[in-house]
Amino acid sequence: MARILSILGASQPFDPTHRYTTSWILPPFLLAVCRIIFAIYIFTAIFFIFGWNGAHRHPEQSRYSFSFFTSLGYWGLAFYFLFASLHTFSYARTGKSWLQEWPAALQVAHTIFYTTVVTFPILVTAVFWAVLYNGIWFATEFQGWSNTSQHALNTVFAAFEILLTRTSPPPPAHLAFLVILLALYLALAYLTRVTAGFYPYSFLDPNKGSGKLAGYILGILAAACVIFGIVWGIIWIRRWLTESKLGIHTKFVKHTVVRDEEMMDMANEGMK
Repeated sequence: MARILSILGASQPFDPTHRYTTSWILPPFLLAVCRIIFAIYIFTAIFFIFGWNGAHRHPEQSRYSFSFFTSLGYWGLAFYFLFASLHTFSYARTGKSWLQEWPAALQVAHTIFYTTVVTFPILVTAVFWAVLYNGIWFATEFQGWSNTSQHALNTVFAAFEILLTRTSPPPPAHLAFLVILLALYLALAYLTRVTAGFYPYSFLDPNKGSGKLAGYILGILAAACVIFGIVWGIIWIRRWLTESKLGIHTKFVKHTVVRDEEMMDMANEGMK
């Protein structure tokens, strides 16, 4: 079991040097504040869009939104930042995060959740602006804001986690979970066609050509793998630059207790 947890990025004791709840540049409390602000913004955007749809007599758009990868990913961002902020606030207050006291299964889930947050938003942004966007700006301010929030700011939020925290590169094993999640979404898309009568994305329609459909599916899968690799490399470079070259390890809270062997682990990690 210990080996499996290590492969999945949840070695025990979990996160001994508080990488998930600290930043190399921001104090823990400020990091927590940033994360909760992001969570509030995303939740506000989601429910404002729901309210707008209802007020303009399009409530079905809110119901159908749960069939779109963009919307599901946006919900994921909201809940990630909510829980990440709570973990960071608990660390800032006590020197130990709630995450470190959770069962190992939930710690694994959080590490995978983090990997999706730094990967899928970039995929969503790339597919939307490169494939779905027709080059004509949106007719209303609401459409411009809602699409910018979900298809541009999502990558800004991901970049924050990639560049300003102290997380390690995601374990390669997480790539398998990304592929599984994409496959599950593909199943959901075709279930939507059966139950609601539409394809969430027009390129999923096999009537437009099976070869073209296969190309889109394989292309998106390949893009996800490439993005995972790029994100892995950026995080590695960030750690190498801030820790090995600049010697900036963390902004610990004053009452954090880090054992000597954990500090050694942190030093060794910085050399990887």
